[in-house]
Amino acid sequence: MSTTTIGAGNDPGQVNGLFLQAFDGRFTAALRWAQFEALWGRLHADAAGGWYAYAVGEMPPPAPLEADDMETLLGELEALLRREHQEDYCGIVYADHLQSPGFVKIYDPNNLGSVCGSSGARTLPAWILSKLPPVELQAITPPAGRRRWWRRFIRG
Repeated sequence: MSTTTIGAGNDPGQVNGLFLQAFDGRFTAALRWAQFEALWGRLHADAAGGWYAYAVGEMPPPAPLEADDMETLLGELEALLRREHQEDYCGIVYADHLQSPGFVKIYDPNNLGSVCGSSGARTLPAWILSKLPPVELQAITPPAGRRRWWRRFIRG
């Protein structure tokens, strides 16, 4: 996947199209916790890389996170996933490239549905980390507790 620089001069329709194209692109699961840890390490190392954090069902953020906020969010997401997905595998975090991520989908351990899409119904991720500005995705409104949890990290 090529890297696209998004700036003030870009057409919003083109930017939206790039996000949706990336969203529907090819992803690889961090199946094992060791793969998740390696991916998370890369995200921590690139915390200042202009990451947008989007909770599906909320309004998309207008700007990328500051590095400190990205670090905090990564720590809290990892704690939530380990606490609520007590399996010997991960399998609910997907990246466009595990070695050099630019788009990461994170599924809520308490609302997995059929992540692989085998049921024919599409389950949207709960959270997206992206270097592209996100666009609003239609989803069932997340439970109030999840919305409060997310809002502790993302100031609107």
